[in-house]
Amino acid sequence: MLELAILGFLHDAPLHGYELRKRISALTGHVRPVAESTLYPAIKRLEKAGLLARETQPGSVAAPRHVLSLTDEGRRELLRRLAEPAQGDITDENRWFTLLAFLRHLENGEAQAGVLRRRLAFLEEPASFFYDGERPLRAEELDDPFRRGILTIARATSDAELKWLRTTINSIAPGRRD
Repeated sequence: MLELAILGFLHDAPLHGYELRKRISALTGHVRPVAESTLYPAIKRLEKAGLLARETQPGSVAAPRHVLSLTDEGRRELLRRLAEPAQGDITDENRWFTLLAFLRHLENGEAQAGVLRRRLAFLEEPASFFYDGERPLRAEELDDPFRRGILTIARATSDAELKWLRTTINSIAPGRRD
């Protein structure tokens, strides 16, 4: 998720580390805060892999700044990760939002729709946070008002996302009905 966010934000524009960290934190910080001790090793890995380039620019008041940008290989890697996301990127809500934030960079509408279809298929599978054996429980079956609240909120969120997915898939890949 972190590497995808780094590649995605740098596709938008070259950034220095501090600004990159602010943008990633704005996207995921409430769930998974990004510490410098996590961000900078990830940047170094991507740089070593040839996906990022670093340019030193003079600072306006303080020390020189290191501005990061994507290489051509970095752009190809971002597009590959967007077109072929791992299953966890589809099923984990936080990773899904990171993927979704940059899916516009995948310019082929059918490829975008293919990713959205994978999320749609995942959401259409019966699931719950609570089970009776193997059977998922519905909110109406629970006496506990807090667990019922979890399922009620999750259902409303899921229903809204399902509606958005179907509408968006049909708008970006109109030849196929979903």
